[in-house]
Amino acid sequence: MKNQIHLQRKISFTTTLLGIFIALVAAAHAADPRTNGWFTAYSGKYARIYTNNAMLASGTVLTTWSNNSQTQSSPAYCGVQEVYSSSNSVYVRSTGLASYNMGPWLNGAFPNLPVNQNLFYRVPRTNGVPSTKSITEGGQIGIFVDGVEMFNSWDAFYWNGTTTTSGGSGGYWNQDAYVNEGATFDPGYAHQQNTGTYHYHASPIALRYLLGDHVDYDASAKTYKESTNAPAKHSPILGWVADGFPIYGPYGYSVSNDASSGIRRMISGYVLRNGQFGTDNLTNTLRTNLPAWAVRLYGSSYGTTYTGPAISTNVGKYMEDKAYLGDLTNSVTQTKYQQGTDYDLDEYNGRWCVTPEFPNGTYAYFVAIAADGTPVFPYNIGRGYYGMPAGGTVTSISETVVTNFLGGPEAKPSLNTPTAKSGTVTLTWSATEGGTYMVQSTTNFSTWATNSTTVAAVLNTASFTNNPPDNYRFYRVAQTALATYDSAGSGTGNGGGGGGGASYAVPGNSTVSRGTGTNISLTITLPGNPPSPPANAPITSVTLGSLTTTNFSDAVSGTVLANFIIPSNAATGEQTVVVTFTSGPPPYSFSNALNLTP
Repeated sequence: MKNQIHLQRKISFTTTLLGIFIALVAAAHAADPRTNGWFTAYSGKYARIYTNNAMLASGTVLTTWSNNSQTQSSPAYCGVQEVYSSSNSVYVRSTGLASYNMGPWLNGAFPNLPVNQNLFYRVPRTNGVPSTKSITEGGQIGIFVDGVEMFNSWDAFYWNGTTTTSGGSGGYWNQDAYVNEGATFDPGYAHQQNTGTYHYHASPIALRYLLGDHVDYDASAKTYKESTNAPAKHSPILGWVADGFPIYGPYGYSVSNDASSGIRRMISGYVLRNGQFGTDNLTNTLRTNLPAWAVRLYGSSYGTTYTGPAISTNVGKYMEDKAYLGDLTNSVTQTKYQQGTDYDLDEYNGRWCVTPEFPNGTYAYFVAIAADGTPVFPYNIGRGYYGMPAGGTVTSISETVVTNFLGGPEAKPSLNTPTAKSGTVTLTWSATEGGTYMVQSTTNFSTWATNSTTVAAVLNTASFTNNPPDNYRFYRVAQTALATYDSAGSGTGNGGGGGGGASYAVPGNSTVSRGTGTNISLTITLPGNPPSPPANAPITSVTLGSLTTTNFSDAVSGTVLANFIIPSNAATGEQTVVVTFTSGPPPYSFSNALNLTP
């Protein structure tokens, strides 16, 4: 749902600026990385793609697209749109589309394009650690902090004993996604399958750049690469795996339990089965036996025949072509290789350690890369979960939750510090792409003058400069309309104001076609008399004619946001909007607020 800003700036001048008084409405977040660690800086910006190298070179992007299989007919906003939490869970709603410009994929030869996934994902707060581990299946195994889905190291193809096939949960010999599909990744190291699910199999390098995780960006080529400088800080949390444990970038503390031990790249526990590090050499032994980690994890899940496909020059094509160092003997010491000495990450690609977010310790996965930044097996996490994978996609929230974030069309814009000189004031505020804003000003709070009704957002920012200059004035800004967009859905927690289509101001006199299940958003500005209840005052109901919604919020005093689904059989004609607070003033009624037409 679109949102609004009703922020005031008092600007007073003599020969110099006497003062700038800023009143901001801000939501406080607890220091909890599960709720405040999501990358939402661009949630009010449309997702964009390049479809070929020429578009990449020229910087030409699309906000809608189609290849006749995957179609994004209306713009969708980037990534995370809503975050809710309880004592047991964190719920994240996302379009699944990255904040950076996605694509191209094989210069347009790749058959699939990304589309809005309307993803609603639950991250468990508690972490069970079973002795019998669960295999990561194909598809979603977690979510990154930009709202993009995490896939495992498998490309969904496996050897069934006779031929290579796909589907199901895999087999004993499973193709490595990075090795076999890496050529189809875009510069952010992601691609999408035939349902349009944009996802990462390996190091999410563009996301890491946005988070400041030791990645450089070449603005000319529009590509990313690992920085050649020594890492100066611990990697940030990049996402959450379905078992509730975090996944960090590649850099951690040198000593797992010592935050003062320095920063270095975490070393994967896996090596190629090529005769080095005490491995067997598949070129000689062929694929006649599984590595020990796979025997432990798979058991007899896929039968009793372990023989894999023939060897040509493709050692490394399968995940099982890699061995875990903890199972191997160091020829120099004649003892097993040791985690923490010879390598850092266990067979699940994590370790118990302290981190900036968990100074008392946690189990954490780390992205695995080589010294030059090339992804190495098992990339994000191993073939198995360390913990119990209790998280995943949900359809609704069945418990009381706190609203931690509402972004995109639901975002509460914030006004930056104005610039002022000789009576000329420039206001700049965070905005929602596709939004139109009204700017009003007053000197006495009795009469408001409308300065503009046509300020359009540019990406996720909007601005206004007064003309002619003036010496003393309060300003307020409100969003009055929002272009149609492809919603990520709406939450069923107590956040309210869940995503919608076009937006309308009340009071107003707008006309809406009821269509077939039209989704609309209302910004209801309460009159000054009687005085408005305080922000977040409990609301009993919001009605539009005979329609009632429970999807509302009043995080800013004097403004109520409400989302309505207009059924195709709704009564037509002028409709009255009524807002009833649980306690306080009598109901606020707005006649002729919206004209519904067939």
